[in-house]
Amino acid sequence: MTSVPTTGALAGIRVLDISRILGGPYCGQILGDHGADVLKIEPPQGDDTRTWGPPFKDGVASYYMGLNRNKRVQHLDLSQPAGRERLLELLEHADVLVENFKTGTMERWGMGFDALSQRFPRLVWCRVSGFGADGPLGGLAGYDAAVQAMSGIMSVNGEAGGEPLRVGLPVVDMVTGLNAVIGILLALQERHRSGKGQFVEATLYDSGLSLLHPHAANWFMDERKPRRTGNAHPNIYPYDTFRTGTDPVFLAIGNDRQFATLCDIVGRGELAADARFATPGARSTHRVELKELLEQALAGFQAASLVDRLMAANVPAAPVLDMDAALNHPHTAHREMVVGIGPDYRGLGAPVKLSRTPASYRHAPLTPGTDFENME
Repeated sequence: MTSVPTTGALAGIRVLDISRILGGPYCGQILGDHGADVLKIEPPQGDDTRTWGPPFKDGVASYYMGLNRNKRVQHLDLSQPAGRERLLELLEHADVLVENFKTGTMERWGMGFDALSQRFPRLVWCRVSGFGADGPLGGLAGYDAAVQAMSGIMSVNGEAGGEPLRVGLPVVDMVTGLNAVIGILLALQERHRSGKGQFVEATLYDSGLSLLHPHAANWFMDERKPRRTGNAHPNIYPYDTFRTGTDPVFLAIGNDRQFATLCDIVGRGELAADARFATPGARSTHRVELKELLEQALAGFQAASLVDRLMAANVPAAPVLDMDAALNHPHTAHREMVVGIGPDYRGLGAPVKLSRTPASYRHAPLTPGTDFENME
């Protein structure tokens, strides 16, 4: 049996990940990337996401592979007494439990937090759920797209005058996973003082609502219903996609200096002095006229060279890249945001960089494991 890694900010922390699908497994992967020893418990048939494809490799979907590195996997049937007894044995050595069973399942098995905290007082228990255990929606199952719909995210996403749209990635699930990581780290930090674990909860519903800035802040101030604005920012302009002579570019102008520099570069310096566009508020109010004037000027430019000039002048601008171009961009490689383990695994790298204890990539998905690794 190999020894647990001695590098990484979470080296020495043992995590029992009995979650499945996305939010919980994403949380477990982040903890594993930063050195935690993560043992993932799956039912005999495996996590459901193994079937969420195509594409597949050796019968396992890419979806699963993107969420379950830096874990070792053991199969247990927790619906059976023998499986639950084995889970209790593993909990004797765990610092953190991550689970996202339907609320009440663990309690029905006699393994709720109140019961387990008596036996394992230092255990940090993290539950990822849809809506929490109580309240009007308490105990109901939650799903990313459904929470995008009911939290208001879809209402502000889409083209102006168009229908509400789901964000094109599982943003609620992923942010819930991030919030779970934050909660676990907060609880581990507090454990240094108290010597006690605690219950941590991250729900899809809360996480979805937490993403509503600046729309919620706007509503709290004037209670005006937000409207969909396509790629445009509701408060700032020009903060939108713009046509050029070739491909579209995205401009993210946040202050007067940036706007004046943009106008000079595209040969329309007089726009910065126009009363309609002289302040951030005026530019936001007169965005329709401003977009038309800017696109007239941008028609004479090639997108890539324009973006290079703007960025060199500290004007926020970007090309609109597809997936291939983004993942193959030289800066993606420089930031180590595509990583590999062995000959067969590639995935997205850890976005948080630590100078002394960087992330590491040790276990490809599907690495078998029957216990926590030995400590040295």
